[in-house]
Amino acid sequence: MTSARKTLITGLVTFAAGLALWLWGLDVEIVIFTPSKVGVVLMVVGGLEFLYGVFKAVRPAER
Repeated sequence: MTSARKTLITGLVTFAAGLALWLWGLDVEIVIFTPSKVGVVLMVVGGLEFLYGVFKAVRPAER
């Protein structure tokens, strides 16, 4: 598996985990953190990682 593909898959999985936390953790509050806020952070990180994977996939090959 290429490095770009790994980055794309990891970004999508991270985004999906964040989306799940955001959707189903809105009414839950743990002493240390709120799952919905952690979900938003994971969605942002996953989206950025996915975009980096797209960048790695489309950039020209190094010589």
